[in-house]
Amino acid sequence: MERRAYEIISHLNREIKIKIIDGHFATKHSHVSHCIDMTEVKSSLNASKAAAKIFADGFIGTPVDTIISLERMKMVGAFLADYLTHAGINARQDIAVISPEITNDKMILRDNFLPYVKGKNVLLLTASATTGQTVNSGIEGIAYYGGTPVGAATVFGGEFACSVPVVKLFGTENIPDYVSFSTQDCPLCRRGVKVDAVVNSYGYSKIV
Repeated sequence: MERRAYEIISHLNREIKIKIIDGHFATKHSHVSHCIDMTEVKSSLNASKAAAKIFADGFIGTPVDTIISLERMKMVGAFLADYLTHAGINARQDIAVISPEITNDKMILRDNFLPYVKGKNVLLLTASATTGQTVNSGIEGIAYYGGTPVGAATVFGGEFACSVPVVKLFGTENIPDYVSFSTQDCPLCRRGVKVDAVVNSYGYSKIV
């Protein structure tokens, strides 16, 4: 399957690359036509810093007290916090980066994390937001715990309605034939096309 992979490089910074694999993939919320491999952005020092700088430029005028990092994006979150504190409205401020538990798509904040969200301006950071369900659920969770959601940042995102500004590094316009379907309405399943792999924030597991 990896032999089908090809790279997309960001026009904003060539350090930022994602790998794309065509096929039939099952995610938590949908079936999709492409697997988006963002391991390098999450794991590489240079790629993480480059991604964080673009996100920071998008929120330079937004007050941020806390960054909630989902889907193994904490290294990007740390660099993002650092960039935000060097310029703009957050200069010389202390910004927290936390990774809450997610259970049944709901954010759970233990008591030790509550002071970082309640009464704070919170930015949501995630790797993928194809249907918007992860982002909107996260924003709902921030508000539930008494925080003010001020924005969302994602490496790859689709088109969806959101109550806060969303900054994306890559979008469906970068993969023109990308499509997403609900599990029940997937035409590939109806045609009997085998699922290539199950995909989540940790990567993909091939189905043999």
